[in-house]
Amino acid sequence: MAQEQNNQNEEIEFKADNTHIDEELKEIANEIENHQPTATNEESVSEEEKVKAELASVQDKYLRLYSEFENYKRRTTKERSDLFKTANQEMVLAMIPVLDDFERALQAMVTSEENKTIKEGVDLIYNKLKSTLTQKGLKEMEAEGKPFDVEFHEAITKIPAPSEELKDKIVAVLEKGYFLHDKVIRFAKVIIGE
Repeated sequence: MAQEQNNQNEEIEFKADNTHIDEELKEIANEIENHQPTATNEESVSEEEKVKAELASVQDKYLRLYSEFENYKRRTTKERSDLFKTANQEMVLAMIPVLDDFERALQAMVTSEENKTIKEGVDLIYNKLKSTLTQKGLKEMEAEGKPFDVEFHEAITKIPAPSEELKDKIVAVLEKGYFLHDKVIRFAKVIIGE
């Protein structure tokens, strides 16, 4: 909100400066039109040249100021859109361990038949939490079987590869990695085959 107010204040200041420059340009243009040099009066000719040079200078300043303001508007618009994309980052980061705990609980309940109704309830809550986080921009990182990339993965250890095609690739994922709108917010902790 303060950023919007700041932007509005700067736009008002720019418009005020813009109005002042326009008025100066009109005054200088009027001086040029009203001033008719005579062929005998060399001072008036040089004065006209001074006024034309000053007009050109003011127009140049005006164009530079205008282009600077346009660049400022583009930059602040981009910064604002980036801020909206990552505004939920802290909340999403805090919820990822809860998602991990749900996955561990579901894996532990798979082997037990006596907790079938409890498992269904936990599964329902897990799916709801996961879909809510997905709507907010959270995306799970696919890592298993892929080549190791330091941009996305954190290697915990290396083990002998179970097959030849898994050499220098990810054999297992210990902790899932996540993206938030194509930005890595948690690296995947992986085991690499050698």
